[in-house]
Amino acid sequence: MARRKKGRDISGWVVVDKPAGMSSTMVVGKVRWAFDANKAGHAGTLDPEATGILAIALGEATKTVPFVTDATKAYSFTIKLGAATNTDDAEGEVIATSDTRPEDAEIRAALPAFSGDILQVPPQFSAVKIDGQRAYALARAGESVEIAARPLFVQRLELMDRPDADHATLEMECGKGGYVRAIARDLGETLGCLGHVLKLRRIWSGPFTLEDAVSLDQVNQMARTPELDEILLPLEVGLADLPECRTTAEGAARLSNGNPGMVISSEAEFGDLAWASFQGQPVAVGIYRSGELSPTRVFRL
Repeated sequence: MARRKKGRDISGWVVVDKPAGMSSTMVVGKVRWAFDANKAGHAGTLDPEATGILAIALGEATKTVPFVTDATKAYSFTIKLGAATNTDDAEGEVIATSDTRPEDAEIRAALPAFSGDILQVPPQFSAVKIDGQRAYALARAGESVEIAARPLFVQRLELMDRPDADHATLEMECGKGGYVRAIARDLGETLGCLGHVLKLRRIWSGPFTLEDAVSLDQVNQMARTPELDEILLPLEVGLADLPECRTTAEGAARLSNGNPGMVISSEAEFGDLAWASFQGQPVAVGIYRSGELSPTRVFRL
């Protein structure tokens, strides 16, 4: 006999303004418990000491997580100049120092090299897998490993503030897989002053902004009450970057069974990944071809 899933069949997105000092997985667990949801996941890890947008999917919305994970994200971060750490942030041990301090103009002149399509080497303390093991686990064991550079698209990197000679605050918009800590490390090396991330805040992620966010304290206060459900955003918010197709009742039935279904109108072009809706409800995600959608994911709402 199949084991019954624990929790409610509730679907949608919760946007949490993650506090410092907690892992992303820990926040997901607290949100899942508060909603008594049978399934939960997040769209993009934040370091434990980082704050800001953590988009959490519940139920069927977990099927839309890849589309938010792949979306552009924006960060505000402060670099501490004059010191490199083994973690590339303030949690690590200082491994080198420098008395050099760049002028604002020097920082701005260096930023174009970190914009557009770049190659970035993730930090030693990162979740990148090396021969089946996480890099951070190897680093904690005292091993120094070679991590291959990875492509990253940086849409914008801008100096926003210079509180004093030892600190610089920047904003960055980038694609999937970007490490702000690596930007701080590499920029410090380029400027000859060294550097690491002192503070990091994600200010938007795909379709989600801080205006959508609630604090974890608010979630805890409303836990297991009907009021908590009111902060849930609909599943289709996670599909904002995909074109929408509308389908008929017959098309919706076919799509729900995993078969290609006819769509009566579409924003998609041939071969596009798109999503189908029926009477405003998401039905499936799939490939649009000549008036039909071939589903790759089906929603059970």
